[in-house]
Amino acid sequence: MATGNLDDTDRELLTLLQQDAGQAYAALGKAVGLSAAATHERVRKLRERGIVRRTTVEVDPQKLGLGVLAFVMVESSAWMGDSAEAFAAIPEIEEAHVIAGSASVLVKVRTTTTEQLQDVLRRLYAIDGVSGTQATVVLETFFERPPSPAP
Repeated sequence: MATGNLDDTDRELLTLLQQDAGQAYAALGKAVGLSAAATHERVRKLRERGIVRRTTVEVDPQKLGLGVLAFVMVESSAWMGDSAEAFAAIPEIEEAHVIAGSASVLVKVRTTTTEQLQDVLRRLYAIDGVSGTQATVVLETFFERPPSPAP
């Protein structure tokens, strides 16, 4: 959905929610100059419109022992656009994107070891149409950030 209908208050609420989605509506409202009830209604409408898709907790993967991060280009011999469930069935895959270019799908994978990454690659080859993979292991992450609600 286009963000053209968002006003400055909506954008400010989105920024605050991205920083801490567990904030009380009263605290959010105080920060943007609205009552708790008006803030609750704004957030409800953002959810209803699909702008806020879900509320979640951000977990530090390193502290869970998931020290190996890799991006894998998946090559195929067929259209992979109908394979979302097959990719989603591999729990180590955090994201999967159909892409244009020399590969068909790009996946983001987190594992505990490179041996576990190798096992994920084996499971990728079991998906119908997959003909190859090219994994790039991340050595250091400078930053990760959510999309900005700013215009």
